[in-house]
Amino acid sequence: MKEEVISSIYPQVDKNISYLKELFKDNSDIVFREFYIGDVKCALVYIDGMADKILLSDLLRGLMTRARYVQHAEGIKDKLITISDVKELEDFKKGIDLILSGDTLMVLEGLKSFYILSTRLWPARGVSEPSGETVLRGSRDGFTETIRFNTALIRRRIRDTRLKIVSKPLGVRSKTDLVVMYINDIVDTKVLEELIKRLDNINIDAILDSGYIEQLIEDNKWSFFPQIQSTERPDVVSSALYEGRIAVLVDNSPFAVIVPTTMANLFQSPDDYYQRWIYGSTIRIIRFISIIISLIMPSLYVAVTSFHTGIIPTKLAYFIAASREGVPFPAFIEAIIMEVSLALLLESIARLPKAIGATTGIVGGLIIGQAAVQAGIVSPIMIIIVSITAITSFTTPNYEMTSAFRMIRFLLIIFAAIAGFYGIMIGLIFTLIHLIRLKSFGVSYLSPMVNENTNDFKDMYIRVPINFLKRRPKYMNTQDKVRQR
Repeated sequence: MKEEVISSIYPQVDKNISYLKELFKDNSDIVFREFYIGDVKCALVYIDGMADKILLSDLLRGLMTRARYVQHAEGIKDKLITISDVKELEDFKKGIDLILSGDTLMVLEGLKSFYILSTRLWPARGVSEPSGETVLRGSRDGFTETIRFNTALIRRRIRDTRLKIVSKPLGVRSKTDLVVMYINDIVDTKVLEELIKRLDNINIDAILDSGYIEQLIEDNKWSFFPQIQSTERPDVVSSALYEGRIAVLVDNSPFAVIVPTTMANLFQSPDDYYQRWIYGSTIRIIRFISIIISLIMPSLYVAVTSFHTGIIPTKLAYFIAASREGVPFPAFIEAIIMEVSLALLLESIARLPKAIGATTGIVGGLIIGQAAVQAGIVSPIMIIIVSITAITSFTTPNYEMTSAFRMIRFLLIIFAAIAGFYGIMIGLIFTLIHLIRLKSFGVSYLSPMVNENTNDFKDMYIRVPINFLKRRPKYMNTQDKVRQR
């Protein structure tokens, strides 16, 4: 049965305590502490494990020993309560939500309002290095599950009064704290309004992670490609805010989401900017080449061995034919078997403990590959192609983009098995058409590749020296367009 929360508090402490005890019935972690300040009856209500009990003990000691300085309940807040953050509220529903968030509710006899004492002391993991986005050079701090730690990491990097942090609860039952972060005089106001509109339209029981937000506000839910960037690095979020983008942080999640997002953003790494431009540009070019290789190499193998053997040198054709001698499956089935095996191996490594994950991956890959060749299930050349594909796919900084290319790779293999090179071209054309039509909060997903502004290409395929990056990306439609004067 749904429990309705009253909106107004009772003037009598006993009635409030009785109501709250009934509301929180069968909850052993709810603490009710009744006491007197002089002749004024008071009560504290908080959750054991989420409130700072040492702070509350000090508060109670001060309230009880200095009661002679107060003649009526209205003076307690200004003369006795020593906690720095105290709010006076009348909306009882809001007070209940704040109790469940770790704050302490204080009611006093005769008052039609109540006090909310900021006593949150959650169990929290300390700031540590991000495990999924390692860099050779740069900061080693990453987001945690505590939202205020995360906003502090951003504040440390953006000491500007124009940085705005707007909080709102989300989730009908979970009431998860969420913050929207942007720089007021840079952000595109249309994108900000659209984001707030999509967040307001969310009506779900619980938000347990920022991944929920990512899926609920993205433009195209049927696309393989991620349209929202997720990161656990505060320096990546800060850089995005300086470009005019918007970050959303969710309590209980060490990942922030950034909108709008383009494909180019997902191929960029912090190392591209922390190293000298020559090294950063070289790495970025290698990354683009690796992505192309990982995308089309298996399908090229299927097309060549099935339809177009005449385009390869004769000696290589003889070698491929000899290596495939005794393999009972066509090249298409062979490629699918190895791609599925690779996907299963990667997924199992991700789920194993770190101590044995890497060893299991190396040993498992070698044993399975060698056994498959000796059993005649696949050819040695297929093992080489899958290995190169796996290595080149790992150069993509964003894991979700790696997964998207894996799905496209499967489709290209199927198209190659049907029509050879023509099938690969058709698959690539369909993918390109989809990418051209794809948008993220009104921004073209292929920006700046489809833009006419040549200034945006300074940070696309290569990264020019920082001295030349004087303007913010034009496709972001920022208010302040100059970042270096």
